[in-house]
Amino acid sequence: MLGVHLRRLREEAGISRTDAGWAIRGSESKISRLELGRVGFKVRDVDDLLTLYKLEDEDERDRLLTLARDANNPGWWQRYDDLTPTWFHSYLGLEMAADLIRTFELQFVPGLLQTPDYARAVLSLGRLDEPLQKAEEERLVALRTTRQQVLTRQRPARLWAVIDESVLRRPIGGTKVLKEQLEYLIVASKRHNVTLQIIPFDKGGYTATGGAFTLLRFTDTDLPDIVYIEHLTSAVYLDKREELDAYVVTMDALSIAAAQPRHTEGLIRAAIDELC
Repeated sequence: MLGVHLRRLREEAGISRTDAGWAIRGSESKISRLELGRVGFKVRDVDDLLTLYKLEDEDERDRLLTLARDANNPGWWQRYDDLTPTWFHSYLGLEMAADLIRTFELQFVPGLLQTPDYARAVLSLGRLDEPLQKAEEERLVALRTTRQQVLTRQRPARLWAVIDESVLRRPIGGTKVLKEQLEYLIVASKRHNVTLQIIPFDKGGYTATGGAFTLLRFTDTDLPDIVYIEHLTSAVYLDKREELDAYVVTMDALSIAAAQPRHTEGLIRAAIDELC
């Protein structure tokens, strides 16, 4: 966020990266890395750049300097870096910063709506070659449940999830775990900031045959939307306008194909009744 603002201010001031680098005793490449958010920020450097860019709005200046200080503070999720792949680290920060999270799932309940037992079962599926130690498993479950605070914090993010009906029938963790998970989905779907839609079997085929994906949108209008697509051993982050537009259209089509949110509880209860 800070890098985006610094680039905008520099361009509005008509200052080159080379001249900006000179002002903070650095190089053009350093300015490029700062604007892309790829290096840490020194508050002194940011202050000098804001002066160079002639930012006179004191409130805005204070906000950007606060961003510089915050950018250097490690996120809570970094204490799990030893257990999570490097390509997932960026997503955790983006998820916490998002205002709107739209996600589509074909196989699992979305992570932000998983119960601890369901999360344990999902985690075990991904480590067949090297089973998790109990302590590692519990830390990863704690990571997943802590992530869910993005929905309950003072200014909660909005979650709009679309899932295939098969997710309600697949006994991840066994019948008891699935039943508890489905009951939790009913509770979670009634939150004011959570929209849950289900694509029923009788809908037939629909778009998004490529698989699950997540679309992140941010309050700051200077930040582009991000599409996150996770693979077995890596992940893709998309922010080019033409790619974003394709996924927004696809997500909208999925929402139209899915049953209306008012039918969500009925579809989940029907799945629960089949388990009993």
